[in-house]
Amino acid sequence: MNLSFFDQFTSLCLLGIPLILLSMLFPTLLFPPFSTRWLTNRLTTLQSWLLHLITKQLMIPLNKKGHKWALVMTSLMILLLSINLLGLLPYTFTPTTQLSMNMALAFPLWLATLLTGLRNQPSTSLGHLLPEGTPTPLIPALIMIETTSLLIRPLALGVRLTANLTAGHLLIQLISTATITLLPIMPAVSILTLLILFLLTILEVAVAMI
Repeated sequence: MNLSFFDQFTSLCLLGIPLILLSMLFPTLLFPPFSTRWLTNRLTTLQSWLLHLITKQLMIPLNKKGHKWALVMTSLMILLLSINLLGLLPYTFTPTTQLSMNMALAFPLWLATLLTGLRNQPSTSLGHLLPEGTPTPLIPALIMIETTSLLIRPLALGVRLTANLTAGHLLIQLISTATITLLPIMPAVSILTLLILFLLTILEVAVAMI
């Protein structure tokens, strides 16, 4: 059976069970068993430090009222980080390469942010639609442009995330295929291609984390 490069974006199943679900269960093995102590070992200490660091970086730009979003934002970041990193493993599937999932995550959060801003600080939120010092004849055009850019923001960000992850996975598969093909013909070139593949994999890990 001939396979295309885009077959890697289909969810692989084993006995009717998507393998991405099995791979997403692996991080649960890192959670320690129940204990009455706060910190049981070094792994728990590392997890607590990482969660504290992520939450701190997310909440620094916000005021005290915005800290109620800490649980949602931290949970979303950990979910996306786990999915993106697990998608780099063999025989797994990256859900964030699908535009439907990215839009399903982007649109509700964008709408919640927009409505919260309009409810709590309507003047400041509407003021972003018109830059300060704009000439009077350009005011209607700039308001229309800024409103359009605001409305298409979740679509643009979702498409950009999908394109980045899809392009990275395609490049990895293309270079790995070239490495295997060139190995019996030109071993030296194959080793060079393998080095490029290694560097690209490091880059994809960085992209998945970003």
